[in-house]
Amino acid sequence: MSLLVAVQDALDIALHVASDSGWGVPASYGEAFTLLASHGVIEPSLAAELAGMAALRNRIAHGYATVDAQRVWNEIPAGLVAIDSFTAAISRHLGAES
Repeated sequence: MSLLVAVQDALDIALHVASDSGWGVPASYGEAFTLLASHGVIEPSLAAELAGMAALRNRIAHGYATVDAQRVWNEIPAGLVAIDSFTAAISRHLGAES
């Protein structure tokens, strides 16, 4: 459950940064990270990883079909690394704006 909350928080931050910067409203959660990458806030590879985590979040939160517990378990380590990298990138971005 904590990973779900962390991904949701990362999504909220991505949407706020995009909105506050005037970059528009992404059409999807995954696109929120792509938008940040297109403006140099995060690397494109990180955006792709985070978009995958957004998809995982959607599967868990909305119960699309069935949730494959083994797949979730396998995705957790990479998801935690991606969230950590996102946090560092957002910190750098916000520091650069000050």
